[in-house]
Amino acid sequence: MAFEGLTSKLQDTLKKLRGKGKLSEKDIKDAMREVKLALLEADVNYKVVKDFIKKVSEKSLGEEVLKSLTPAQQVIKIVNDELKDLMGNTQSDIKYNSSGITIIMLVGLQGAGKTTMCGKLALQLRKSNKRPLLAACDIYRPAAIKQLQVVGKQIDIPVFSMGDKVTPVDISKGALEYAKNNNLNVVIIDTAGRLHIDEDLMNELKDVKQNVNPDEILLVVDSMTGQDAVNVAGSFNEQLDISGVILTKLDGDTRGGAALSIKAMTQKPIKFIGTGEKMNDFEVFHPDRMASRILGMGDVLSFIEKAKQSIDEEEAKKLGTRLMSQEFNLEDFLSSMHQMKKLGPLNKLMEMMPGAASKELKGVDLSSQEKELARMEAIINSMTIKERRNPSIISASMSRKKRIAKGSGTTVQNVNKVLKDFENMKKMMKQMKGMKKSFNKKSLFGNKLPF
Repeated sequence: MAFEGLTSKLQDTLKKLRGKGKLSEKDIKDAMREVKLALLEADVNYKVVKDFIKKVSEKSLGEEVLKSLTPAQQVIKIVNDELKDLMGNTQSDIKYNSSGITIIMLVGLQGAGKTTMCGKLALQLRKSNKRPLLAACDIYRPAAIKQLQVVGKQIDIPVFSMGDKVTPVDISKGALEYAKNNNLNVVIIDTAGRLHIDEDLMNELKDVKQNVNPDEILLVVDSMTGQDAVNVAGSFNEQLDISGVILTKLDGDTRGGAALSIKAMTQKPIKFIGTGEKMNDFEVFHPDRMASRILGMGDVLSFIEKAKQSIDEEEAKKLGTRLMSQEFNLEDFLSSMHQMKKLGPLNKLMEMMPGAASKELKGVDLSSQEKELARMEAIINSMTIKERRNPSIISASMSRKKRIAKGSGTTVQNVNKVLKDFENMKKMMKQMKGMKKSFNKKSLFGNKLPF
């Protein structure tokens, strides 16, 4: 989980403040010292930390905070506001060309994940009804063109290539012409990288920039490289005047220092973040939501957006209706599990929940929960359609249970558990329906109940 160490330390520090009725200058100074150490341990740039602590301290020592009825909450609000400000305060959108094709150029060092990010970005833009084209301009790295073609095929997005014997400038121009002729309105250029920043790399990128005049130059950086990512961002920005940053591998970086330093050091916003290996593991970067995650307040808005994108609304409505009408069966249960799986791994969903980073939840083994769900799915898949629609016929037949257990690679006890859990859920739904009816009857009499 990104920012895991920082979140834990900040929560501990702010919890101490909440435990005090009134705050003194010493309380705030002690807390700021702990916040400073937490940020430095998270690999946040020292200059950024120094400025951050200065701003938070000055505001926290103000008279309106110290004399407030809830000074600790005021300090938490100040920390939250300054974290948002540090990361850019507001979401930074893609600048689309209103009169023609939008050109987005992805740059960065080799190994940062540019080619994969091209595909993820294209997929993200298609959700906004854009028609993207991927342009294979990395003519140096072995199999780079093939990799982009594989990515394009995987997400059903066209890839323009002229092989590796043509200059990146010619390929870029060719891609623009192809987009015009095929009614495509976004061209994403996958450029070459190097293991380090050198003059040849920068000159080539400058040539592409000069010839196609991109609307966006997005720098792809590996967040796990910490302060190196900030230094790379500074160098690329100086040479190319980038318009924004895509941070990759944020799911693997438990410190998160790059995310908190890049905007302050380059004055260029983080626009997107990569949060996993799958093509859908890609998010628009919201500074306010990230600040909430860092402080352990969750990110419910992102969760809702993810649910809207992933879950079939009509199917969810049908399942809800069947559930409350007692017609719900194991076939519906399987369908609901498939809908849940679309949202992604449980640990990533938990990160969006308020309090998910608390110590009480750190010991929860989500992998065992996912294994349990996978086992249940295997058991239901091993049933016939008749058995799924009428589970009671399984309960009375040991031969059916043995067949299902064998087919799913589980035991009869596992099959019994699925049937028991399902029956318990149906009972619970029946009780809820009864409570709803009771509530509706009482509400007919207004606020005053007739007794």
